[in-house]
Amino acid sequence: MNRSAQFLNASEAAARLGVSAKALRLYEQRGMLAPKRTEAGWRVYGPEEMARAAAIVALRGLGLSLAQVARVLRGDHDCLESALAAHQERLEGQIRQAADTVERVRAIRMDIAAGRLPSVADLTRLIRPEAEIVAAFDLPWPWGGERFELSDIRPLNYIIGPLGSGKTRLAQAIAAALPDAAFIGLDRLDNGGREAVRLLEADPGLNTRVSRIVAWLIEDGATVSPALTALLVSMETQAESVLVIDMVEQGLDLATQEALSAYLKRRGAEAKPLFLMTRSSAILDLASVTAGEAIILCPANHSPPVCVAPYPGAPGYEAVATCLATPEVRARTEGVIAWRPAVA
Repeated sequence: MNRSAQFLNASEAAARLGVSAKALRLYEQRGMLAPKRTEAGWRVYGPEEMARAAAIVALRGLGLSLAQVARVLRGDHDCLESALAAHQERLEGQIRQAADTVERVRAIRMDIAAGRLPSVADLTRLIRPEAEIVAAFDLPWPWGGERFELSDIRPLNYIIGPLGSGKTRLAQAIAAALPDAAFIGLDRLDNGGREAVRLLEADPGLNTRVSRIVAWLIEDGATVSPALTALLVSMETQAESVLVIDMVEQGLDLATQEALSAYLKRRGAEAKPLFLMTRSSAILDLASVTAGEAIILCPANHSPPVCVAPYPGAPGYEAVATCLATPEVRARTEGVIAWRPAVA
């Protein structure tokens, strides 16, 4: 038997597990995974390492933080109850959705038997049972007033673009056009986020909800800061709205951004969609974009915004990749805005 065939390199292991190589390195940094090394120092994953990594991925899929996953792997299962309850709720929601689709299929079959043919829209809704949120509006400056249509909104939607591309104006226009939407701007950071502290002190229920999220994020490596508190308070006070958030990473360090990104990916199925304006590769990891995420690019040449598929070679992919950077690099341009000369 070829023993080397049992071992996979990092990219092969990540592809088989359905995660990014970055995720495998994070599991290793947290002491949950110990890949072997070749003589040249390259990581390799054998059957034992792959089995353990698969367990980690499965537990993360249930919504456990990395700290909770580590406890389960050590034999402490106390933290599983809440995760399993949330997973059961998601499954029950899927069952209800499937039951509704079955009823629609039955009704359409009865119509066909009675000689009434279904419309294309009726048939489409059998595949896409969720009602789509659609917005159409004229694009603001720096575009020329072109009509922009937004459909197929995902649970997480990223707005990306270089400085001066108009992404802030697009985000504000989306918030204005979508029903029941709210724009969370950088004014959340005014006065060191003191308004957020005031709201927490005045609302015990809000304080409890934010504290619960903060505890989850801390277990995943986040650091509490006024910027994080202000962001979470703004999100929780408007949790019933479709949120459009300006520069979600502002004021957050790398570990906090990674923990926040993981948390947002694991929100419940009933949560409202989020639009995240970002230029951070920790918030938008192109290697781990799922079917529940969409990318909207504002091109540098002020062409109309376009949706970009998250794989190399797709139109616009390289432009998106060049807009993203690590938090360390992003910190160098913090507060920088695009400058436009005055027209004579």
